[in-house]
Amino acid sequence: MKPEKQERIINAAMKEFVKSGYEKASTNEMVKDAQISKGSLFNYFSNKKDLYFFLIQNAVNIIEQIYVEIDMNERDIFERISQVGFIKLNIQKKYPLVFDFLKSLLEEDAQDVKSDINLLLANIQKNGFKRIYENIDWSKLREDIEPEKAMNILNWTMTGFAELQIAKITSFEDIGIGLFNEWDSYKEILKRCFYKNGEE
Repeated sequence: MKPEKQERIINAAMKEFVKSGYEKASTNEMVKDAQISKGSLFNYFSNKKDLYFFLIQNAVNIIEQIYVEIDMNERDIFERISQVGFIKLNIQKKYPLVFDFLKSLLEEDAQDVKSDINLLLANIQKNGFKRIYENIDWSKLREDIEPEKAMNILNWTMTGFAELQIAKITSFEDIGIGLFNEWDSYKEILKRCFYKNGEE
């Protein structure tokens, strides 16, 4: 498939799934928006479910760009998290529709795809956290704090913070730098709790 045609199909399909959900999404609307024939669409995808999971894999490939850009030489966990946040923001601004599609997965309740989605999202999150913590210097932690427990608290905080921010927006086109100011206030509290006195 030519890249330009593939992009039209991907964008049209994501828009329709975001707007209508999995069950009500119309392949007729997708082909109309992509300006292709329905037969042409099903030359590439055997059915709607096949198309849906292709879009999820495409989104996963875009998320991968976040981790490729991480500077693994930054070993302070809070600086690493901030770095990931800025990289993620730039990628979300570049591909807002992809992240709107990912957001729609969280709200999808169609039985035909729900269990597969939940497993995929859990794996994406688990893999993401694992890569964020690669090569981190845990020597800055207070002696009475275990790195594993620190990671759990950070994971819960980041997950809760992300859910709160996602709930506030209609589309990732609306996302902006303001959320980093809010995250910084949480970051400073966590640093004071986790790090030895005076450690930066």
